[in-house]
Amino acid sequence: MKESFVVAPDVRASLEAGRAVVALESTLVTHGLPPPDGLRVAAELEDEVRAAGALPATVGVLEGALRVGLTPEELARLAATPKVTKLNPGNLAAHVAAGASGSTTVAATMLAAARAGIRVFATGGIGGVHRDAAETGDVSADVFALARHPVAVVCAGAKAVLDLPRTVELLETLGVPVIGLGTDEFPSFYRRGSGLPVDARVETIAELAAVVRAHFELGEGGVLVANPIPVADELPEDVYEPALRQALREVGERGIRGRAVTPFLLDRLRESTGGRSVTANLALLRNDARVAGSLAVELAGSA
Repeated sequence: MKESFVVAPDVRASLEAGRAVVALESTLVTHGLPPPDGLRVAAELEDEVRAAGALPATVGVLEGALRVGLTPEELARLAATPKVTKLNPGNLAAHVAAGASGSTTVAATMLAAARAGIRVFATGGIGGVHRDAAETGDVSADVFALARHPVAVVCAGAKAVLDLPRTVELLETLGVPVIGLGTDEFPSFYRRGSGLPVDARVETIAELAAVVRAHFELGEGGVLVANPIPVADELPEDVYEPALRQALREVGERGIRGRAVTPFLLDRLRESTGGRSVTANLALLRNDARVAGSLAVELAGSA
């Protein structure tokens, strides 16, 4: 009988030896960037994790198996899959049972990381409460996965197109600690701040690791590490805000709903900013991978 959950041999060996491992998602490759940029950036993020001293483990579903630690060849096959599906905890099992392939979102990647025993995951930004959630009920599975799985998620906050105040409030309600690395404010993806406070601020990776370790020892669920985009790469407010307002207007005018909203908004932001939003996105992704690698090494060294 074919295995439905597969951990790559090098990832399994590293985990068994107590060495540092960082999970990475595959949705970036299939939906986040146009080909072949997705594969190139995925390789760069893996290199950033390795440079920090940790082993990268990119997660995805390939031919009915949820795989932790895709090889470059396997990731290329996934990227080449026609009409590949973004998988979250709700549609993951059906695709695995059908022998299909798909890329894992933040929530599905957390599920896989937790099952494999990986405690650190790097991504760009989590999903959260959508701006029209009062009418649609549209809330990302990411926030609930954070409450459920003991994984530290390093990110530049939540995707900026979301309702950030309600997202932060829901994280608090679910008991997910938001720890700011060198910041008092919850980052807003392309921008370093949002005016919303984090639960605690730390200045160093060692301090961050101490908080993460204490959370895992005391309770359950994950930790959100708020890691702002580097100062030099932040998208200027006078560029970002008009572009976002225009994109949101178009969403309303076109009646776009559900999973189609975020990809549409990000694509419109790319066009409106002349590609500057993509440059900022890549910078924050690399920064998150570096911090996640360092955090995983610190956690492994103190185990």
